[in-house]
Amino acid sequence: MRFGLGVVLVAAAFIPQAAGLLAGWGNWKYALTAAGLIMLGTALFRVCPAYTLLGISTCPAERR
Repeated sequence: MRFGLGVVLVAAAFIPQAAGLLAGWGNWKYALTAAGLIMLGTALFRVCPAYTLLGISTCPAERR
């Protein structure tokens, strides 16, 4: 899901029809594109910095 949403957010800035919808958003379109790039990066590297900061682990192995 993270990868798919990241692709959509990044592509929205470059697809003419979507870029037209985002034209009135000002700097928000850059923030959405940056968020999409972050989502793509975390999906590709399989690491979520927020999980590390919050101490959440989705690893099925038991911690000692």
